[in-house]
Amino acid sequence: MEIGEKLRNLRVQKNLTQEELGERTDLTKGYISQLERDLSSPSMETFFNILEVLGITPEQFFSERTLAQKIVYKEEDSTLYYDEENGYELKWLIPESNEKEMEPIVLTFDKNGQYKTFEPSLSETFIYVIDGSVSLILGETTYTAKKGEAMYYQAKERHQLINHSKGKSRILIVATESYL
Repeated sequence: MEIGEKLRNLRVQKNLTQEELGERTDLTKGYISQLERDLSSPSMETFFNILEVLGITPEQFFSERTLAQKIVYKEEDSTLYYDEENGYELKWLIPESNEKEMEPIVLTFDKNGQYKTFEPSLSETFIYVIDGSVSLILGETTYTAKKGEAMYYQAKERHQLINHSKGKSRILIVATESYL
């Protein structure tokens, strides 16, 4: 079985260079390159060590299903959380999205609903207003967007989202450096 391409794909997904993987496994960059091009075969010990660094078990590595990227997420994949006291519902669209580069959620506000206040972070945040209107308090400034409008900001200051509509509002939020 040719394993080189699988190893390379896993290394790239983990955002590691050949040199970095080599350093973490006590192997040379050249040897990692040979493995990825199927020019050399590792010993079992070396192979298991590489898989450990890449965060995958041998069973997962050899399973065709595990390495396939999931593209479509269904309604039943989402997770809901309702905060009655603050009047909002969070819907995580992608399971384990807080472990990924971006975290997409749908946030629905009840009348007078407000989301928690966040401390400054490295996150970049995109918001699209699906229904109603919302206000973003970013530092000392308030920004308001209504249905069909979007906001994009770096979360370098304290910030909070508040329903600005007389009824319900619903927004799509995609944040990096997950903090939602």
